[in-house]
Amino acid sequence: MTVTKVLLAEPRGFCAGVEKAIKALAWMVRVIEPPIYCYHEIVHNQVVVKRFEDLGVIFVDSIDEVPLGAPLMLSAHGTAPSVIEAAQERSPLVVNAVCPLVTKVHHEVKVRAQRGYEIIYVGHKGHDEAIGTSAVAPSVVHLIETVEDLENLEKFDHDVALVAQTTLAMDEWSEIREKAANTYPNLWMAPKSDLCFATTNRQSALKNIASRCSTVVVVGSPNSSNTVALTKVAKSCGVANVYRINSADELPEDIEGVVGVTAGASAPDELVEEVIAKLNPTDGYEVVVSTTEDEYFPPPPELRDLVRSLYKLLGFAFGVPPLDPGGPLSKDKETSASQVLERLT
Repeated sequence: MTVTKVLLAEPRGFCAGVEKAIKALAWMVRVIEPPIYCYHEIVHNQVVVKRFEDLGVIFVDSIDEVPLGAPLMLSAHGTAPSVIEAAQERSPLVVNAVCPLVTKVHHEVKVRAQRGYEIIYVGHKGHDEAIGTSAVAPSVVHLIETVEDLENLEKFDHDVALVAQTTLAMDEWSEIREKAANTYPNLWMAPKSDLCFATTNRQSALKNIASRCSTVVVVGSPNSSNTVALTKVAKSCGVANVYRINSADELPEDIEGVVGVTAGASAPDELVEEVIAKLNPTDGYEVVVSTTEDEYFPPPPELRDLVRSLYKLLGFAFGVPPLDPGGPLSKDKETSASQVLERLT
């Protein structure tokens, strides 16, 4: 392996929704005796999931797997209304770590369905987000993945809406959007794009470095939709060699020249650092900044209530005022999920 330089795309890695979810589950691990249950992987990254499993978190794909009364978290990808209801019946403590951007799409589907629309939903079949969103109004949501799927879909003669999975690649969404708009002149779409700003930013950042690279390495798990989208972006830019890897151990040994490195929105930056170290570029690495993100999503309300109640109870039990008048979550914005994960090891 003779790598001359690494171009590091910025932004990359954790988005605001992932930050929120990881920090929320970390709080549950801190204040509740394990086991703690989580419906679906908290985020789609093998390293993150394994770290929580080692701390007593059990990830399940059915609410029926959760013992009665056990604490439960719902993943960042969004959960079907019927599943949320079943969870609340099964557990007195259910913390919903859904990304607010996914909640926005759920709301769009609910409102359009109530107004009599047929809803064309562009997403990836089998993905947790697509499953949860489709279940909001299953009788009128039609899941498609490609332009061909749209062409094969029955033509509707009344109101039609087009919504999207938040983690789609920009290119695959834009082609379907254009075709749908031509097919349905009165097509409804959200005034603000359904695509996650972080997903879009990461794809744009990768495009900014792609032309300078002979190889692009995308760090992230194979079930991460936005990670897969990044590999598609790199290939569409004509990069000769594109590798999606879980960790530095999976790097091919024959990489050479200038290498672009990015990471999916669920991938910890520690994995990126390990990749750069293994590539060991002779001329070092350059961070190529495309835009700066400052979005922040606060902890789930159920978690805020739980932590504040425990904090007050401890103060009352020991007869002392709280050390931090703002509460233990007051520094949440200043603390990154990467720092939290490091402390959990």
